[in-house]
Amino acid sequence: MRGMIHGRFQPFHNGHLEYLRGAAARSDEIFVGITNPDPSRVLPEPSDPVRHLPESNPWSYAERMLMVKAAAVDLGLDLACVHVIPFPVNEPELWPAYVPAGVTQYIRLFSDWGGTKLDRLRDAGFDVVVLDEGSEKEVSGADVRAALRDGREWQSLVPPAVARVITSFERVLA
Repeated sequence: MRGMIHGRFQPFHNGHLEYLRGAAARSDEIFVGITNPDPSRVLPEPSDPVRHLPESNPWSYAERMLMVKAAAVDLGLDLACVHVIPFPVNEPELWPAYVPAGVTQYIRLFSDWGGTKLDRLRDAGFDVVVLDEGSEKEVSGADVRAALRDGREWQSLVPPAVARVITSFERVLA
């Protein structure tokens, strides 16, 4: 069975790791869609009013791809069965160009934005499975970005391999 998760992964944090773990446990092959892959095409979303802002999106698609692959290795996943793809979440009309037919979409519902994604995916005809229904979000990308900006400890909020990837970028968030 083919499954898919998606997110901005700004950066890929421990909550995303649980998301990937949950989908991988239910799938033989997993697609990881990186949303907002092209900064020039990022659109405002009423259900998440800050997701389009530059400060909410400091890492490039390529940097986030490296984070996802590092996290997959941390989980012990076979990279031959993990496919990182662009996923223009704001433009459902483009999804057929990126997403294989018949893939099961896995989502986590923590916000109004999650509900928006759920509706869009179902409207596009995908089978959607909600993971961790009823649980609370424990960490967010905003938490990690704030800790990095403020010079606070952030490494415990991301998988160890992702911390190494972020450190290798040799830049500080403004």
